[in-house]
Amino acid sequence: MTGTTPPIRVLVVDDQAAVREGLALLLDTLPGIEVVGQAEDGNAAAALARDLQPDVVLMDLNMPHCDGIDATTRILADRPDIRVVVLTTYEDDTSILGALQAGALGYLTKAATRADIERAVKAAAAGQAVLDPAAQRTLLAAATGTPAPAAPAGSAPSDLTAREADVLRLIAEGRSNREIARQLVVSEATVKTHINRIFTKTGSRDRAQAIRYAYTHGYAEPGTSA
Repeated sequence: MTGTTPPIRVLVVDDQAAVREGLALLLDTLPGIEVVGQAEDGNAAAALARDLQPDVVLMDLNMPHCDGIDATTRILADRPDIRVVVLTTYEDDTSILGALQAGALGYLTKAATRADIERAVKAAAAGQAVLDPAAQRTLLAAATGTPAPAAPAGSAPSDLTAREADVLRLIAEGRSNREIARQLVVSEATVKTHINRIFTKTGSRDRAQAIRYAYTHGYAEPGTSA
């Protein structure tokens, strides 16, 4: 139809098939966005970006064979007009700076909502940068040499998702990753992703500290562990 704006063409890159396919399904439900391909690692992403010429690449970081930073560098060296938005579990300053230095225009963590992802893809397609709030805090802390601000004692962090709260509660009950995966009907890899996010958000180094956090922030009560 004459005068109709063409959809934003997106290539989804993630080594976990369930995550990759879920993102593709989500993106295909968003107005003005069309998924044109999926890649399981950086090598496949670089090849598909060359063949499919997407407007935006939604890029994971930690992948075998060729990671997201190397893939971003290769894609933009070949096609500098393509926009890359990173979507990852990592929010450390090394990962964020590495992705931005490689040329990524956006950086989201996997706690991002449907609306966050839509906004980032559309902003990137328009040439605008988007940084997850957690990534912004990390960069600010790295730039100033101060630790990222922690949530005040006695209050739950506003960015702990409902599913992460479920996982934290089950950790406090003494459940293993396999048991948590079975109860929540997800893969163990997904549980590990949630646990990494919980550790980062709560400032916990291990499960014992996460359990202590769960007790002090109302996610569990003493005596509930298995």
